[in-house]
Amino acid sequence: MISRGAFLALTLAASATVRARAAPGSSDADPALSANTQELRVLLGRGTVTGSSPDGFTFNERAYRGSATPLADGTIVNTLPLEAYLYSVVPREMTPSWPPAALQAQAVCARTYVLARSNPQRAYDVVPSELDQVYAGIASETPAGRAAVDSTSAQVLRFGDGFARVMYSSCCGGHTESSTGAWGGVPIPYLSGIVCTTCTDSPYYRWNRALDLGAVAQVFASELQPVAPLQAVQQGVADASGRASDFVLHGAHGDVPIKGGAFRLRIGTRVLPSLLITQFEPSTEAPERIAIEGGGLGHGVGLCQWGARGRALEGASFTDILHFYFPGTEIEHD
Repeated sequence: MISRGAFLALTLAASATVRARAAPGSSDADPALSANTQELRVLLGRGTVTGSSPDGFTFNERAYRGSATPLADGTIVNTLPLEAYLYSVVPREMTPSWPPAALQAQAVCARTYVLARSNPQRAYDVVPSELDQVYAGIASETPAGRAAVDSTSAQVLRFGDGFARVMYSSCCGGHTESSTGAWGGVPIPYLSGIVCTTCTDSPYYRWNRALDLGAVAQVFASELQPVAPLQAVQQGVADASGRASDFVLHGAHGDVPIKGGAFRLRIGTRVLPSLLITQFEPSTEAPERIAIEGGGLGHGVGLCQWGARGRALEGASFTDILHFYFPGTEIEHD
């Protein structure tokens, strides 16, 4: 869902309180804030716009709400009401057949993320991919997604005087990760990592993988060049959530440490679904392969989506779910 770069940008924006709407025509008016309802700007990229009207437009044969504006570089920005944007995002970020309380929690998270990310100094607020949140226009909307957005209208997560720094991922594997464990930086009280017992239905709750040493050597060829050839890979010390903080590449002429997050991203996030690893050792059947056992899918910080589903099935409300995964935050109307 949300990359490290997006998280760092969000961290910078989140310390500010909600911006007041600038008066239309003022020198610092933000087009995403000057309408009667909160709006935002999504950078769609390059493509062909057709059928533009007050009701929407088509971009690369996909229908969108709102308006389309070309930037100087030829890319297209979609400006639309925030709630309409969320209609498309919620069903893409969470399975729309899941319980209403889980979808409502997702809607509040998505809304909070956008409001904290919006920046009048840029030509757009978010991109329509996992770098921010997945947005694909009207075709992604569902009745359940719209209901979740409407029933939580204008509700956001706050901490202190600003927005909470909202993160979420598919499945934490039984323990969410702290923001510090995932990306470093100053500890965030409500993102310190908690035990989660309700994500066991996820197909990624527990998994097994095999990794070839040759594949590792190819991916990290530049780092290994001074110490090659690669002879073994060792998992480093686990952090408080049980996730691997780093890995060590053992070469014939020395060792190369690799941060856990960088190792996972470069090896592949489906090859290594998460860093919550319980076994990482040479295969008894093929020593040139590493047998891996672990749990979870994604970085594990903040809301565990499968955990939210599980808690909703147990009867928890969306406010219960949000307070569980973001302890100490408050749910308020923007």
